[in-house]
Amino acid sequence: MPFIQEPTGYEKTILSDLQGAWSLLRESVVDAAGFEGWDRAIFHIDEATSWEVVRNLRRMPPLLLIIRNICMQGNAPEEVLENIRALDGLLKEVLSEIHN
Repeated sequence: MPFIQEPTGYEKTILSDLQGAWSLLRESVVDAAGFEGWDRAIFHIDEATSWEVVRNLRRMPPLLLIIRNICMQGNAPEEVLENIRALDGLLKEVLSEIHN
């Protein structure tokens, strides 16, 4: 019986970029912990990256909107807001690609 070898490389896709963008957003919120609502933002980020939402990417935009509102109302640092904007653009691109 042959052994399955571990892949030596992975193909970079737009979905891996999306996963990375969510990770960067989460990390920036954790690093900036202390602004009002940061813990709620983490909850929603974790929900947005859960298996249920990843299986249906159209559920991500409303969660990102909630996260954006929490962060803006809580006066999150600019780095967090930049990561939200970057994620929003990438998410729109992903959904456009899926639609086509």
